[in-house]
Amino acid sequence: MLQSPLLVLQDSLKRESGSKVQHANIQASKAVADIVRTTLGPRSMLKMLLDAGGGIVVTNDGNAILRELDLAHPAAKSMIELSRTQDEEVGDGTTSVIVLAGEMLHVAKAFIDKDYHPTIICRAYNKALEDAIAVLDKIAMSIDLKDRAMMLGLIKSCIGTKFTSQFGDLIADLALDATTTVGVDLGQGLREVDIKKYIKVEKVPGGQLDDSKVLKGVMINKDVIVPGKMRRKIVNPRIILLDCPLEYKKGENQTNAELVKEEDWSILLKMEEEYIESLCLQILKFKPDLVITEKGLSDLACHYLSKAGVSAIRRLRKTDNNRIARACGAVIVNRPDELQESDVGTGAGLFEVKKIGDEFFAYIVDCKDPRACTVLLRGASKDLLNEVERNLQDAMAVARNIIKNPKLVPGGGAAELTVSAALKQKSSSIEGIEKWPYEAAAVAFEAIPRTLAQNCGVNVIRTMTALQGKHASGENAWIGIDGNTGVISDMKEQKIWDAYNVKEQTFKTAIEAACMLLRIDDIVSGIKKKQAPGAGQAPKPKVETEGDADNEQILPD
Repeated sequence: MLQSPLLVLQDSLKRESGSKVQHANIQASKAVADIVRTTLGPRSMLKMLLDAGGGIVVTNDGNAILRELDLAHPAAKSMIELSRTQDEEVGDGTTSVIVLAGEMLHVAKAFIDKDYHPTIICRAYNKALEDAIAVLDKIAMSIDLKDRAMMLGLIKSCIGTKFTSQFGDLIADLALDATTTVGVDLGQGLREVDIKKYIKVEKVPGGQLDDSKVLKGVMINKDVIVPGKMRRKIVNPRIILLDCPLEYKKGENQTNAELVKEEDWSILLKMEEEYIESLCLQILKFKPDLVITEKGLSDLACHYLSKAGVSAIRRLRKTDNNRIARACGAVIVNRPDELQESDVGTGAGLFEVKKIGDEFFAYIVDCKDPRACTVLLRGASKDLLNEVERNLQDAMAVARNIIKNPKLVPGGGAAELTVSAALKQKSSSIEGIEKWPYEAAAVAFEAIPRTLAQNCGVNVIRTMTALQGKHASGENAWIGIDGNTGVISDMKEQKIWDAYNVKEQTFKTAIEAACMLLRIDDIVSGIKKKQAPGAGQAPKPKVETEGDADNEQILPD
């Protein structure tokens, strides 16, 4: 008997081979798919997770759920990696990819029972993948990036399955504004949208979720160094960014200074002061209004800067400094003596320090061409803000995908049903033993609409039969299931869409991972057996008592 695939492989030298391993892998993958199956679609269930720090996370994001799982079976671990890959590549479809991969492996089980060689099944699956992508290309619809309403509709339909779908308009607006702000034309029709580097999500508990907004610039959780003497509001500031300390350099290693006369100490201090003064003068030459450094800034440098009416912020993160540089057009300088006029940032319209709650935040906003931005999220609690941030990341990833490849495919399981119907038709023309695994792959694609129907609470068999009938006749590729009501409808009218990139990546990742797991015929564990507690410890030294001792060795009284 095989033990449950999600239990630890107890015997470290235990080796299972051939179809036994394939069955174990399929069972483990199916178990992972069943964990996230109920979180697919707009009427999905939520999962409550206890994270390592003892905090609680409530989410229906496939990747966020699987990230917290600690599973022992290697096949289950590689399934979790799929979700992570999908999240990093396209940012959406993390649940779909697990459900589809699990189903692909599940339908392969029957062929392994009949002693089909895994290579034959994989060959049929790869053929099915090529044909599925060809069908997607055929039904894909190009869109105009300048059509804001269409773009918002697409982002909204992609995050309609998330917890924040009730605030869909707001999240879609934030995501679209943020991604269009940081998008850069590379020429030849290519656009670069780096949402990890140049979009910062700042979560501030309190206020309403409706107060959230995209700032045309950067916001940092810092205040000026000397609030009384330095200005907290500057219009059209000249900004200098440094990544060097404005304080006296300590010796690299232990430095000994020998002071002979009592004036030597004051000379030494004076040298330090002169060094800092020269640094400040080199900066003040360019008449800045705001100086920001990633390192320390001494009290003396503070004095010189505040005397000249310059505000200063110190110990800023490197990533924040990069964002400010991109937003206001400044160049980060390593040494003050290398400063040039072109390094000064003049693109910002306003520098202001505001207090939100108990903390001070510095805003550098109203930039002329902000190619970096901050999304300010407000909300009732930290848990709510964390979930909104996760959903916002997905929405921004979807917006980025559309900007890179402006194509749409129908959502609501319609794309999968169209692919399934096309593959079923094509399977009749395939000769040889690959015909049946190819047909099984076609059936596996129906797992997505079937799961959607299950999560809606409708009659799954009736709904799936009706959908298959509509797609078999090929009358409309856009007929799918409305995830909110479970009604069969036209996805174009309902405005339920998916980004082409996401769907293509889902199919590729799921089928390639299924093929990889099917081709594993042996699991050899290299983990050493855990010793029983107390075993293998050095024996305690034995203390001889008078009774044990040799009589001759006892000293006479």
